[in-house]
Amino acid sequence: MTISAAPHLLPVFARADLGFERGEGCWLIATNGERYLDFTSGVAVNALGHAHPALVRALQEQATKLWHMSNLFQSPDGEKLAARLCSESFADFVFFCNSGAEALEGVIKLVRHHHFSKGYPERYRIITFEGAFHGRTLATLAATGSAKYLEGFGPPMEGFDQVPHGDIEAVKKAIGPQTAGILIEPIQGEGGVRSSTPAFLKALRQLCDEKGLLLAFDEVQTGMGRTGDLFAHRRTGVTPDVMSLAKALGGGFPIGAVLATAGAAAGMGPGSHGSTFGGNPLAISAANAVLDVMLKPGFFDHVQRMSLLLKQKLASVIDRHPEIVSEVRGEGLLIGIKAVVPSGDLVAALRNEKLLTVSAGDNVVRFLPPLVVTEAEIEDGVARLERACTALAGNKRAVS
Repeated sequence: MTISAAPHLLPVFARADLGFERGEGCWLIATNGERYLDFTSGVAVNALGHAHPALVRALQEQATKLWHMSNLFQSPDGEKLAARLCSESFADFVFFCNSGAEALEGVIKLVRHHHFSKGYPERYRIITFEGAFHGRTLATLAATGSAKYLEGFGPPMEGFDQVPHGDIEAVKKAIGPQTAGILIEPIQGEGGVRSSTPAFLKALRQLCDEKGLLLAFDEVQTGMGRTGDLFAHRRTGVTPDVMSLAKALGGGFPIGAVLATAGAAAGMGPGSHGSTFGGNPLAISAANAVLDVMLKPGFFDHVQRMSLLLKQKLASVIDRHPEIVSEVRGEGLLIGIKAVVPSGDLVAALRNEKLLTVSAGDNVVRFLPPLVVTEAEIEDGVARLERACTALAGNKRAVS
């Protein structure tokens, strides 16, 4: 049988004409042998880079023992991972799933079920924020609230009230007798690397305490070291009641998680939620290996040093090319630069320089290097940005 060379993957991605066959640390090697500096990390997934020895060893060892079993049985390694995540956070319980969207679905269900179990089934509405991105399932799209993602998929799921980001008075006005909780990203990644101020998050915490609401943090992108601490909320001094994790949790192996306090999770008994593949042994082994590396002394100090260096270098490029880039945003190694030219043009120009980045909302280009990036690799990446800006500036002059 002859297999057609025509593409058969559902064309829901605008894929670049570029394929990769392997990775080494911060580098991806294309099918033609060319090397690309990967400052996307699979959109904040490959926190330890590509083919990290600890992750490779963990998966190889687990692959010879057990790939899957039903969640109807005990999971000693899963219990260990859950205990480690709880000891590093506010949580008492962890639910493992497969992705960020599935984790957010779990968060939404938990917030609603919390009030149902207390005898208030009418409290199911959740306040979310403009510019947010919570996933691609129907519930998480409704929570995201963006028309461009919802178009064509019928009426959005009911029960979400979206307000301007950072506007505490709008939040107060949106709270009603049906409100169950507030869902927010400490830093909006897809929305343009927009940070929530600690003061705003503290005000949300106070409102939730006063009104009996649950405060839910979406740390799918910011969690697992991306902002220079294991979780972004630890840098804000604000503790949520429930939190979603995914992306870097498995370092490239699919796994998500819902973390919750015992009070928030009250009522979540057998049958109230579940997942066939969630927390399978391969995913758990990868996530435990990721934690082993991240919790070693000095890991987050390195992330913070590289963050400061990258921000300083990017600021110097902005000084030299204000007609191309205008602003540096973000924390840790979740860094965005606001483009003056269309962000897609800048991403393409960077790809021509063999530097991989990813666009975000508000015409921002995200720099998401692996957390193990070295000083030399940051210098290299910024040099490629400099060349891309020079090329784009030349194009602008040629057109004008």
